[in-house]
Amino acid sequence: MKSNETIKVVPARYPLRIVGAGVALLVLAIVVQSVAFNPRWEWGVFAHWFFDPVILEGLGQTLLLTLLGTVLSVIFGGLLALCRLSSSWLLSSLAWAYIWLFRSLPLIVVLIVLYNFSYLYETLSVGIPFTGMTWASYQTINVLGQFSTAVVGLTLVQSAYTAEIIRGGFLGVDHGQYEAASALGLPAWRRTLRIILPQALRTILPSGFNEIISLAKGTAMVYVLAMPELFYTIQMIYNRTQEVIPLLMVGAVWYLAITSFLSAIQYLVERTLAKSERRSAVNSHRRRAAVSTPTPTPEAVHAQLS
Repeated sequence: MKSNETIKVVPARYPLRIVGAGVALLVLAIVVQSVAFNPRWEWGVFAHWFFDPVILEGLGQTLLLTLLGTVLSVIFGGLLALCRLSSSWLLSSLAWAYIWLFRSLPLIVVLIVLYNFSYLYETLSVGIPFTGMTWASYQTINVLGQFSTAVVGLTLVQSAYTAEIIRGGFLGVDHGQYEAASALGLPAWRRTLRIILPQALRTILPSGFNEIISLAKGTAMVYVLAMPELFYTIQMIYNRTQEVIPLLMVGAVWYLAITSFLSAIQYLVERTLAKSERRSAVNSHRRRAAVSTPTPTPEAVHAQLS
């Protein structure tokens, strides 16, 4: 081959990809056309109810339940994960039993039992166990109302899943990192928060956000408590108006909006962590290069200048 001969680059062609893309676009166009132009979907009714104050109030209840359930389940689930990882067999066994129990029970069963808790225990007392000393006593029916029952039920169930996700993240950190953290002489809580947790977050975040999204959709189960969150509100409206499909579409689109917002937050958090890791890697490389480069002696500097 001559050295001045030009090489012609011919791009690879994939005809099956083009055919597959065309078929996918055709199916998508058929679905969009059937949904958009079928009068039985009643898009006028959908537009009428989408921003209705009653719907927005139910949406606010759903968002509040999601927020409180997420925060409380992360706190309680983190404590359960630390108990599972504890060297104490008692703490580890109790945490395992809790996780086993609430991962086995359906959420709807937990909510119904909690809502009828006042039948089992009329009062909730604060005092010294196994004695008659009581400092305060409250009627159970006044403590566990609709909203508080929903928050407690969602937290109890969700924290069991969150604990296993956090535990898996900690187990995913290399054991040498634990030894290096211990060698620094830091207290256990500082080792966990400053060294182990940032590395475990890479594993925890994807599964954790999936659970938050599941929690946002799981709030629909509190309809059994007759609490006016988004799904129960929609049920009440279409039971009165008989406009079932358009009102269900209102709920579906709002749930899509919630999950899309959470997915966007997940993307931003993961991208921020990735940037931080790249900066840490570059700084570490620079420090190693600075240590490996010998410091020039005065004689060598003088020789270079001359």
